[in-house]
Amino acid sequence: MTGSTLRVERHGPVGRLTFDRPEVGNAMDASMMAALPDAWAELDADPRVRAIVVTGAGRAFQTGLDMVQLSRDPGALREMSRRTRRADLRLTGWHLGVTKPIITAVNGVCAGGGLHFVADSDIVIASSRAVFLDPHVSVGQVSAFETIGLARRAAFGPVARMALTGAHERVTAEEARRLGWVSQVVEPEELHPAAQRLGELIAANDPAAVAATKRALWGALEKGLTEARGTEARGAAR
Repeated sequence: MTGSTLRVERHGPVGRLTFDRPEVGNAMDASMMAALPDAWAELDADPRVRAIVVTGAGRAFQTGLDMVQLSRDPGALREMSRRTRRADLRLTGWHLGVTKPIITAVNGVCAGGGLHFVADSDIVIASSRAVFLDPHVSVGQVSAFETIGLARRAAFGPVARMALTGAHERVTAEEARRLGWVSQVVEPEELHPAAQRLGELIAANDPAAVAATKRALWGALEKGLTEARGTEARGAAR
């Protein structure tokens, strides 16, 4: 499946989902958000696909919601606000119950809502030119879902610092590796080959065992996570 904002490809046993709006930092517009659930479902249901790589086209990975476009589409903006209030987002594999291992390959800037895909992936690797930031508070918004998820899988203090300083602080790829947000940093030209190799290593294992291991790991992490996100969503909606 290939759309105007989201590319879905297969490279052997590895599926690839690419955000494809490089001219706006791959920000999510209404079309991309509508395409994401079907794209995840397509790859998760394909028996040939054993792992899924998520990445971005161009120099950015993902920069969150495209508020300029959404301001011109009141229906989509209302729907996104409704889902946020109900803690019912449908963007990441975690949101949508994807059973196959997900590798996020951060190729550039990862900002705001882009952090969803880092927090919700099984494995994250990054290009050496990747940077992470959370500008929510700098534009008068609450940082909730993304940073809650990231804080549950890594040290709380650095996540809180990034969330509370907003656009004034950027975390480099090497800092993110040291903090445990990513497991590997490679040169930009090596990012996609490294993600493909990692997907193929996963694909070489028994798929039932891999699926059960993923369930067990997330089950351990999940305790309290959904409740925490739901509580924060209700507070942010006040």
